[in-house]
Amino acid sequence: MGVYEVIQTRRTIRRFAQTPLSAVQLRDYVDAARLAPSGANLQPLKYVIVQSEEMVNRMFEHVRWAAYIAPEGTPEADERPTAYIAQIADLEIKKSGYELDAGAAMENILLAAEEDGVGACWMGAIDYAQISKMLGLKETEKLIGVAALGVKAEQPVEEAWQGDVKYYKDETGTLHVPKRPLDEVILGEI
Repeated sequence: MGVYEVIQTRRTIRRFAQTPLSAVQLRDYVDAARLAPSGANLQPLKYVIVQSEEMVNRMFEHVRWAAYIAPEGTPEADERPTAYIAQIADLEIKKSGYELDAGAAMENILLAAEEDGVGACWMGAIDYAQISKMLGLKETEKLIGVAALGVKAEQPVEEAWQGDVKYYKDETGTLHVPKRPLDEVILGEI
């Protein structure tokens, strides 16, 4: 699958089969993040791979799912992620301005997972303080976000733009994700 096809097929996944991901897969996703562009090539981002059943269950307690379709957006016990990757800024390397690096790196994780057939959910609605404590982060390490990962147990579809950004589930349980049309996001061609 080419990069553009991976980009076109990637959707946020919130339902996962309970098949564990391998340590090699998870390390590969972090490696993809490591290779993302970084301002001044400072590379201030670090990662914690959360894959033990105990830690995955603890992490689940500190993340929130799919506000537009709550509570239906929260995975059931047999649909939860089987791993997480926490993204951290090392403030000893760069005190601020790492957000662009973080976005590029997280997207690399999502795309590498998609190419692998693994579902991912980039999460920012999390309890930063509790997760930071759980991961044992130092004061110079700032949690930026997490990616929930696992084998896909759903196949969301892109929805034609109808003037609303809210995703929804249809009567069959399929998640529909509206995307603005290309001509609406291109402001000009000069």
